[in-house]
Amino acid sequence: MHHHDGFRELDRQECLRLLGQVSIGRIVYTDQALPAVLPVNFSLDHDFCVVLCTSAASRVARAVGQAVVAFEVDRFDEAAGTGWSVVVMGPAILVTDPGERERLLRTGPRSWVPVPDGVFIRIRPELVTGRVVDRNEFRSDGRVSHEQQSAP
Repeated sequence: MHHHDGFRELDRQECLRLLGQVSIGRIVYTDQALPAVLPVNFSLDHDFCVVLCTSAASRVARAVGQAVVAFEVDRFDEAAGTGWSVVVMGPAILVTDPGERERLLRTGPRSWVPVPDGVFIRIRPELVTGRVVDRNEFRSDGRVSHEQQSAP
């Protein structure tokens, strides 16, 4: 793991583990040539794809369809000065296969509001990055403490 600007980079395996610990994230997509960010609930599928459910009429559903998006999750403790962030980037695909859609109706994420025309969006994790910060790992001058420099 590398230290960079006070953060420690995470490997893909650790990022995917952390991704599975939360159920709310932010999808970042393009809406009418502008960046858009939307908080959504989600679930991780068996292949580590991010799956979310939204209305077929929603802006995010209209904007995806093989478009590359970013998806971010995080958890921070301001009082302790610790936290992490994971970003997944990859194509966002509307799930159209009837069998897959039926499976996701049983096992996938549940929308917080009723969506009678709900569609599932699957984000394939082609690029996964993450960073963690723990202010206890750093000296008062901002440099990594000696103990942390030698840690694997």
